[in-house]
Amino acid sequence: MKRWMQAAVAALALVTATSFAQTVMRDAPKDVKPAIIAVSATPPIITVDGKEDRLSPGSRVRDRNNMLVLSGALAGKTLYTVYRRDPSGLVHEVWLLNEEEYAKVGGKGGDGNPEGYKRFAELLDLIWKARALVMMR
Repeated sequence: MKRWMQAAVAALALVTATSFAQTVMRDAPKDVKPAIIAVSATPPIITVDGKEDRLSPGSRVRDRNNMLVLSGALAGKTLYTVYRRDPSGLVHEVWLLNEEEYAKVGGKGGDGNPEGYKRFAELLDLIWKARALVMMR
């Protein structure tokens, strides 16, 4: 009986150790657009690249650490972002970027050609992977 318990404890420790060693790598969303979003003093009203818009009910805003941020905490701020719309056309998911990341994903002066969008997706993948590496430290 004692040997059985030792073997079970050793197996459980091994399984636990390997599960903690695994990390989650987040891939960049493929259907997002870069934009400067200005959140009004009364969310869900926002401005996307100078055009009035709204956040959808249940919208998700993620910061640079992939943590959810309440839209009320962003009231009165202007942010560099990439975003995705829901089927009704409202802004549903938003990822906050810094100015360097925003420039890398084509947020400034994008010409809209297919190669530019391909490069945009590649750069987003690099940004998300770099963030995951920083979070693992």
